[in-house]
Amino acid sequence: MCLILFAIFCSCEDRIKAVNKSNLATFTPSGEADSLALKYTDSGRITAVLAAKQMRDYATVKHAFTEFPKGIDLTLYDKKGKRTFITAQYAISYKGSDLIDLRKNVVIRSEENQRLETEQLFFDQKNGWFFTEKPFLFTDPNGGTTRGTGIDFNKDFKRINYQQVRGQINKAE
Repeated sequence: MCLILFAIFCSCEDRIKAVNKSNLATFTPSGEADSLALKYTDSGRITAVLAAKQMRDYATVKHAFTEFPKGIDLTLYDKKGKRTFITAQYAISYKGSDLIDLRKNVVIRSEENQRLETEQLFFDQKNGWFFTEKPFLFTDPNGGTTRGTGIDFNKDFKRINYQQVRGQINKAE
């Protein structure tokens, strides 16, 4: 009797393992690149330059995305050629949403020396808008600082909306 129960148990266990294996999805990138440098253009004008040590493209998964596990250096250009510099130690670009999730030591700096530092920041590429709910440090061109939690702003720092803030404003010299 024990031998029959043991055989039934082993048979069921093998079937459960087979079902579990069939439910596992293979999650591998469909493309990879090392030492990447891309220039984005619109009507012959450079709009962005992206540099990354590594890129993994997951174009074949249900919610496709591109991952930059070793970080990015991104330079955005406005229509007048002014630049905004962005660095992050990790980034994900979600396809179909025009949203980039920047993480770990995110720093954004304008040519006018405005600087924002945070641990996570989202960039809406379509609207040229950044936002976070995380703590941040913003430094203005005169050295004044603003700390807070939650901020959103356009890519040239002309429009800024703060949520919870405290800071020091220095007069221009």
